[in-house]
Amino acid sequence: MFVDWALASLHHLAVFSLAAILAAEFVLIRNAIDAATIRRLGRIDLHYGIAAGLVVVFGVARVFFGPKGYEYYVANHIFWTKILLFVLVAVLSIPPTLKFRGWSRQSRANAAYRPEAGEIGGVKRYLWIEAALFLAIPVAAAAMARGYGMAG
Repeated sequence: MFVDWALASLHHLAVFSLAAILAAEFVLIRNAIDAATIRRLGRIDLHYGIAAGLVVVFGVARVFFGPKGYEYYVANHIFWTKILLFVLVAVLSIPPTLKFRGWSRQSRANAAYRPEAGEIGGVKRYLWIEAALFLAIPVAAAAMARGYGMAG
C-alpha cells in the first residue's frame, strides 16, 4: 500500500511539474525574447526534459510495482492511449528544444541577437499543440483509474 501511494505521488508530482514547466515556457515566449530570456528558456527546457524523464521512471515503476500489476496495463487500451499521447507530446517538444538551443548559440555569438517573429510563432504553435495533447492525458488517466479500457 505504501509503495503504491509513494509511486503514485511521485508520478503525479512529476506530471504536475511538467505542466508547470510547459506553462513557464508559454510565459517566457509570449513577449520579446532577449538574451536573458533565451538563457531562461534553455534552463526551463532542460527541466522539462528532466520532469518528463521522471514521469516515465515513476510511471514504469507503477506498472511493475503497483498493485494492479503489469497485466492490467498491457491489456488496457486507455493505458496505450495515454502512452501514445505522452509520446506525441515528447516528439512535439523536440522542435522547440532545437530552436531554444539554436537561439542560445546565436545569442552567445551575438548579444544583440533576437529570434524572428516567424520562428517564435512556430515555437508557440508547437507549444499549443503539446499543451492540448497534454491535457488529454489526465482525462485518459481518470478513465483508466475507473476501470475503462479493459477488453470484454
